[in-house]
Amino acid sequence: MSKFAGALKNQGVDKGDRVIIYMPMIPEAVVAMLACGRIGAIHSVVFGGFASNELASRIDDSKAKLLVTASCGFEPGRTDEYKPLVDEAFKLANHKPSKTILFQRQGHEVKLNEPNEISWDEALANAEEVDCVEMSSNDFAYILYTSGTTGIPKGIVRDIGGHIVALKWTMKNIYNIDADDVWWSASDIGWIVGHSYIVYAPLFKGCTTVLFEGKPVGTPDAGAFWKIISEYKVKSLFTAPTAFRAIKKEDPDGKFFSKYDLSKFEALFLAGERADPDTIKWAESLLKVPVIDHWWQTETSWAISSNCTGIEMMKTKYGSACKAVPGYDVKVIKPDQSLAKPNEMGDIVVKLPLPPGTFPTLWNADKRYEENYMTNYKGYYQTYDAGHIDDDGYIWIMSRTDDIINVAGHRLSTGAIEEVLSEHQSVAECAVIGIKDQLKGQLPIGLIALKAGVTKDNDIISKECVQMVRNKVGPVAAFKTTLVVKRLPKTRSGKVLRGTIRKIADKEEYKMPATIDDPAILDEIKDDLIKSKILKI
Repeated sequence: MSKFAGALKNQGVDKGDRVIIYMPMIPEAVVAMLACGRIGAIHSVVFGGFASNELASRIDDSKAKLLVTASCGFEPGRTDEYKPLVDEAFKLANHKPSKTILFQRQGHEVKLNEPNEISWDEALANAEEVDCVEMSSNDFAYILYTSGTTGIPKGIVRDIGGHIVALKWTMKNIYNIDADDVWWSASDIGWIVGHSYIVYAPLFKGCTTVLFEGKPVGTPDAGAFWKIISEYKVKSLFTAPTAFRAIKKEDPDGKFFSKYDLSKFEALFLAGERADPDTIKWAESLLKVPVIDHWWQTETSWAISSNCTGIEMMKTKYGSACKAVPGYDVKVIKPDQSLAKPNEMGDIVVKLPLPPGTFPTLWNADKRYEENYMTNYKGYYQTYDAGHIDDDGYIWIMSRTDDIINVAGHRLSTGAIEEVLSEHQSVAECAVIGIKDQLKGQLPIGLIALKAGVTKDNDIISKECVQMVRNKVGPVAAFKTTLVVKRLPKTRSGKVLRGTIRKIADKEEYKMPATIDDPAILDEIKDDLIKSKILKI
């Protein structure tokens, strides 16, 4: 790590410079992160599956001096080639990093364009170990981008001092992990869970961490998690509910589970999306250990609410993310700005000041930080989650209040997908909603109204739209359905009634919006959803 820090210095990276890390889940990715920290560079990890335009937007916003990548990443049944994605991102980006360091994976070596591109081995060969630079506790450690309601990514920044304090405290108090334990966060370092709990929290605590390039099923089978837990004597696992829904789907009777010894396993933690009670109960019956659903966000970097197993185990309420963690004063506020009573729905907010480790601002966007999070409810941080708090203080997260949907734990902006769909030459207007999905939590579907005079076949247009989203947003969006409709339901002021469409698709109760332009459109939409088998009667 200290030698790779020297390699970064050799390429002109200094304290305060930004480095983009676009890597698969391999040790070199973690080395790159820690090397940046050693010399005071601000790293930004971008999920190694994001499309070129998403990578380009992050390069432009961060003004990265250097990019660290690999020749490819491995997924079940396929290889994702990174070099073409990086090349395209550089073409799209207005800002151009001066250097690229690329790790060549065996059997998947690629040609490099010298002198701006060098291999990992070459960079190390010409490097010397360097000492740590002195940093202030308020200096930024990293930028982690998350989707914004406008489709423009938000650069969440983390200050070093608060980051260390919060994550070290949580490892014992929330997760009951000690220095001699083996801990596994089955996520990706491009997402906040992996960032905080694959790399930094275990490092601050001094425990062993597991890094896994694979999936819960398909690498090679639905027993992958059990094999790793057994082989490395993992004490606790932290992952997204989607992972367990996938395992449940492939191995509902737990046949693979029975092959392995999980006697050292003590707890399962779920976060990233709402964990449905059926999945929790299935996991409990299989594992015979506590299964804990807890709630937190990229902005906070650690849990807002949880059953704190290192302090005191509380009763499980299925569907609830338990109570607020020390440091967070969580409230529910109704549309009229009044505090909600117990069990009343409203916007979930956190009273200021926020505890250590949470985001102090957005990268180069202080005004956006204030406007997005701190202005709607004076004195409170707006989480953009909606729900209620019951009589016992348990927090129930029910939905998002903006256009962010949660696909397998990945937060995606429907607005960003709409922007892509609207680029199709045949599309007049569109709307994207997130519908319930048993496996992934939510899946995006697109509704498009065509321009007058379009003669191209609807199926062809739909397939083209799906491919456009795949190319520009990436496979992570899991976007597979575009439905051609005659018209979209709108208010008289022209606002598309996305929430109403979603409720129809999810078979939820809904009221006819008072401001709807033409109520007959809702019946049209319902018929279209039935014909496409999105809505099953």
